[in-house]
Amino acid sequence: MSPSATDDISALQAALGIPAGYAASRGLTAQSPPPFWIEAGLDRGGRPIWLEHEASCAFLRLTQSAARDGITIIVVSAYRSYLHQARLIQRQLERGVPLEVILARIAPPGYSEHHTGRALDLSSAEETEPLTESFEKTLLFDWLSQCASPFGFRLSYPRGNPQGFIYEPWHWAYA
Repeated sequence: MSPSATDDISALQAALGIPAGYAASRGLTAQSPPPFWIEAGLDRGGRPIWLEHEASCAFLRLTQSAARDGITIIVVSAYRSYLHQARLIQRQLERGVPLEVILARIAPPGYSEHHTGRALDLSSAEETEPLTESFEKTLLFDWLSQCASPFGFRLSYPRGNPQGFIYEPWHWAYA
């Protein structure tokens, strides 16, 4: 990460009230955007899905394999900029959610796997409320748990993960 990007991220975190050294205290690793992205379709909201090249190719193979097994993958979120990440946190703060609660669910700017273009938040048609633990009860979650690894994808935040994030059965990343 360039020095100016580090300064920008530090400024974003300070503006959100995230203390200096917070990421280090949680063992979070700085995440940089890829040199270029590939558009990999549209997400649930009709926005382009931007992924790093290798992740995009692997995701295409993953979705094709899932489709052959009768499983449809819906993308809720993929690449996010540092600013977008800061806006997500700011919206929660404006709703009165305590910062410590937010940071158990949303990585600080500069530390989200979404910055890399290698992470996806997923959903399925059978899910009524995306981005909740109910995802673990879907056929898609079962399929991903059994089949995602050969395509290079892993569940990033299982229960009790060392980063201290909530359990996110919907969040999968290309390793």
